Amino acid sequence: MDEHTPHTRVSVTHPETAGVAVQLYLASTSPARLMLLRQSGIEPVIVPSDVDEDAAVAVASKRGALSPEDTVLLLAKAKAEAVAAVNPEFDGLILGGDSVFVVDDVIYGKPHTPEIALERWRNQRGATGRLHSGHWLIEQRPGAEPRGVGAVAHADVTFASDITDGELEAYIATGEPLFVAGAFTIDSLGAAFIDTISGDPSTVVGLSLPTLRRLVRELGHDWTSLWNRDGAL
Repeated sequence: MDEHTPHTRVSVTHPETAGVAVQLYLASTSPARLMLLRQSGIEPVIVPSDVDEDAAVAVASKRGALSPEDTVLLLAKAKAEAVAAVNPEFDGLILGGDSVFVVDDVIYGKPHTPEIALERWRNQRGATGRLHSGHWLIEQRPGAEPRGVGAVAHADVTFASDITDGELEAYIATGEPLFVAGAFTIDSLGAAFIDTISGDPSTVVGLSLPTLRRLVRELGHDWTSLWNRDGAL
């Protein structure tokens, strides 16, 4: 297995950090990820990563075919490492994330255009797909070597079978589905078109909060040490 294999984890414990306030840096501009963190009492510092996702996947694919799990963890790691590399002064945890949606063994990323979004929705109407969400968390401390841990979370989503073409066209016309994996959301306009979710719902929104909590713990910190919003303390 190479360095991007989702089963490879680095586990570190720093007992002296337990309970101490820790700053989270989010290597993403995703409104959904930011919303989830804020609802959990965390106000992250947003630091967009400058990662060419297609190029990163193309390079890694030369070493062998990538599974959906490989892909999301590769990109989550690349985003976190890119932010860490250009911000060596950061003191805290840097989070990178990525998601893909798979229906009938076909990987669906962000559709970007209305035509592709409509085609995908017609294919997934009445079907069940799996959302793969990759997380990579780097602990960066002054004078210490950065350490990273990663994990992939999954959730199955079943779409309503009675969605009309008119409903699909109206939904896509809002622009909401164009820039999210799988061309749907569960926390906004797309929620009414989903019948069931099996797994952690936050995974489908943008990142798995239980998974992130476990990664924070692997790096030796209490989840509650990230709470820094009014009402969470």
